Amino acid sequence: MIRQAKGKTPRRHPPKKTSNNQKDPVGVYCRVRPLGADDDECCIEVISNTTIQLHAPDGLKANRNGEFKETQYSFKKVFGIKTTQRELFEDVAKPLVEDLIHCKNGLLFTYGVTGSGKTHTMTGSPGQGGLLPRSLDMIFNSIGPYQAKRYVFKPDDKNGMEVQNQVDALLDRQKRDSQSTVPKTPTTRRIDPEFADMISPEDACRADGVDEDSSYSVFVSYIEIYNNYIYDLLEETPFDPIKPKPPQSKILREDQNHNMYVAGCTEVEVKSTEEAFEVFWRGQKKRRIANTQLNRESSRSHSVFIVKLAQAPLDADGDNVLQDKNQVNVSQLCLVDLAGSERTSRTRAEGSRLREAGNINQSLMTLRTCIEVLRENQMCGTNKMVPYRDSKVTHLFKNYFDGEGKVRMVVCVNPKADDYEETLLVMRFAEMTQEVEVARPVDRPICGFTAGRRQKNQAFKDELTRRLEERGGPVDGEFPTVLNQLLQSFPPLPPCEVSGPNDDVTLPRLIEALEKRHRVRQMMIEEYNKTADMLKSVLQEQDGNILSKENFIHEQRGKLGEKDKMIQNQKNEIDRLEKKSKMLEYKIDILQKTTNIYEEDKRSLQHELESREQRLQREMSEKRRMESRMQGIVTDAKLKWEKECERRVNAKQLEMQNKLWVKDEKLKQLKAIVTEGKTENRQPQRPSREKDKAPPKRSASPSPVPTAPPVRPLHRRSHSAGGERWVDHKPTSNVDLDTVLQPNIPNAIKVNAPNEKALSKCDKYVLTHQEVASDGEIQTKLIKGEVFKTRGGGQAVQFTDIETLRQENPVVASSRKRRSSESGPDGGPMEGDWTDVETRCSVAVEMRAGSNLGPGYQHHGYTKRRKP
Repeated sequence: MIRQAKGKTPRRHPPKKTSNNQKDPVGVYCRVRPLGADDDECCIEVISNTTIQLHAPDGLKANRNGEFKETQYSFKKVFGIKTTQRELFEDVAKPLVEDLIHCKNGLLFTYGVTGSGKTHTMTGSPGQGGLLPRSLDMIFNSIGPYQAKRYVFKPDDKNGMEVQNQVDALLDRQKRDSQSTVPKTPTTRRIDPEFADMISPEDACRADGVDEDSSYSVFVSYIEIYNNYIYDLLEETPFDPIKPKPPQSKILREDQNHNMYVAGCTEVEVKSTEEAFEVFWRGQKKRRIANTQLNRESSRSHSVFIVKLAQAPLDADGDNVLQDKNQVNVSQLCLVDLAGSERTSRTRAEGSRLREAGNINQSLMTLRTCIEVLRENQMCGTNKMVPYRDSKVTHLFKNYFDGEGKVRMVVCVNPKADDYEETLLVMRFAEMTQEVEVARPVDRPICGFTAGRRQKNQAFKDELTRRLEERGGPVDGEFPTVLNQLLQSFPPLPPCEVSGPNDDVTLPRLIEALEKRHRVRQMMIEEYNKTADMLKSVLQEQDGNILSKENFIHEQRGKLGEKDKMIQNQKNEIDRLEKKSKMLEYKIDILQKTTNIYEEDKRSLQHELESREQRLQREMSEKRRMESRMQGIVTDAKLKWEKECERRVNAKQLEMQNKLWVKDEKLKQLKAIVTEGKTENRQPQRPSREKDKAPPKRSASPSPVPTAPPVRPLHRRSHSAGGERWVDHKPTSNVDLDTVLQPNIPNAIKVNAPNEKALSKCDKYVLTHQEVASDGEIQTKLIKGEVFKTRGGGQAVQFTDIETLRQENPVVASSRKRRSSESGPDGGPMEGDWTDVETRCSVAVEMRAGSNLGPGYQHHGYTKRRKP
């Protein structure tokens, strides 16, 4: 099956609108309501007639630092608590009503928190009528004498107006009068006391410059926008008390001029202020009933009261309305009472009520978003799409922001402290709104009929009525014609009755009269011809003059068109330069802020650099002082250590000389003990310590005694010797001391350097290590350990014990005892002798594990440094 592609509907191009580059900002006004009796704290103060100041109430911190922040907001005008309804109307709504009468649209809406006085500002109360009743009163006071009869203008259900002839309008009026359900003119019935005396007579006002050659008709409609649905409050629906039906929502459509309107909305033609306000009050009652039935709050919906003014010029006779639809001008004034702007948390709603409150807040948020995008497009030169379609409110009034009329907003605020946060949001939105500019509406063209037609027609009727009254009124109901007036100007005819056949007087007299009338007629015809010729020549002359003037006007219009084009180009260039200037100013502000930031950084860096330079200079000066001081200290220390080194060298030389002398003496005594046995000991002479005496020359090694027979050394078995095999490690650098008692380890393998072969055959290891003791003698250390195998197949030694062997020379010991006893109380030698066997024999001392030399001791020999 082959389907045929559906053709697209061709796009309807909008009619060309007269461009106007003049723009006016949105007029934002502020009205402060009086503080309630139950409220004690006020958070709003009126500074001047254009500025108010908000300060945070007690207990609420306006910023993170905990300080109270006061903010000021400016408006076109601020109305305090003493402002009357008339003063508010004079400044806000009266210019919009004047524009309405002069074929210009207007939008006025109140905005604020619930309970801030929006409804009172828009509707008012008996004796204190608000903006709506005062606007209606001004409209009818201005166009009252020039209103067309009912049903002359008729809505065409497409946001336009049609003009009916007198016969159709009369039939519609008779049909309306025959319907008993439709109330008659409010002048013939009792006025509802709820809206009676809304406006006092002394407060009545009217517009200036009303076109008297036009006929007017006023149509009103009343809608409500709730939960983003549109409901008609003037729609006549049958009421069922048992099962009431919910109202049917309406949709938005676009007319041929791309203006938005509510399709199927009821438009009621009204002829007086009382009738119009009664229609409004009927819608209010229906709204209350619907809110009661659906259990909803009226403050959570938007109400829109639309006033349409249809006007058309009179025909050339000035008697009837011109039967031309293109000559009908329709202007409208929208009075909007927006829902309360508050957070859903404050509404304390739940379930479906909470969702509905969220939808209302969403519509207000969409309005804020549209204002923000318009402001950004105008200030930054961008072309972002404004999201009008996201909400019914913004979609309905999008034409006003596109330049179809003036836009004004009255911000109502409640000064009580509980509404501070919501009021702060309202103030920010109002401050942003008044930065948006709307194109100024252009004047609509006027038909080319002669002015004053209504007055001339009325003057002719008055004059005709006066003449008829002078002549006694019409005969048989017929009005005299021009021919009758001309016949009355002729000579009267004589009696035409003939007395007999011999009557020669009547006929000649009648003939004479007729001839006289014929001569008058001929004279009138000649005069008429002369006048006609003269009038024709005058008309021809006037036609020539008119033609020359038309040519001149056409020429001037051409020049004017060129001037207009030039002016338009200049305006476009000015607008472009203004946008460029705004953009450059914006960039300059950004650059200025960036420059200020950089300057601040530069100053801070300069300050930091200066501080660091000062600190560096202080450190350099301190360094120089420290260097000079250290140089002095180094010089002093160098001199001191030179002296100390010289002293130590001298002392060391003397000590080494003493040690060599002691060793020589030991060797000599040992030889004497071996060779002579017990001989008388002789006191050895030590060399003098005086520097002028040179030390005696002697050999570095002890002189051998060939005559002494060799002595068989005695061996002392080590305490650790057992049945294990040992590796006896004796380095080649060790000195043979030839002492009486020598360490003896049986079943040992003696090596000069440890090797793996020897370690693998043994279980124990001993290292013989020699070093100089503190008394100058050589002491021997036997460092012992256990041999075990490693995982890699090698051998390792773990040291477990150290055995120390020391020796003493009895001669030296006796000398030391003698030196220590030289300071006896009696000045003689102390008791003691060097010839005892215990003193002369070497002493073996064994050191167990746990001393300073523990496991892991490495074999290394070094001479211990002694202090001088």
